[in-house]
Amino acid sequence: MANHHSTEARTQSVRQFISLELETRPTVETAAAAHYLHLAEQTMRIYACKESGPIRPLRISGRLHWKTDDIRKLLGEA
Repeated sequence: MANHHSTEARTQSVRQFISLELETRPTVETAAAAHYLHLAEQTMRIYACKESGPIRPLRISGRLHWKTDDIRKLLGEA
């Protein structure tokens, strides 16, 4: 029986992100925000749902976007 969770399948889903210093977009999607903050994407979604996190997202076309400047401030890079 084939293993659907093979190493190859997991490797394909790994995303690459540019350095936060090079990020020029005013907002980033949840995956990028989680990467920069070293948190799970689901943690970011919980922050948005409960409005309990250190930063708040914008909702654009039904998707969560996180202000790049807020992420920088939170990390002390602003």
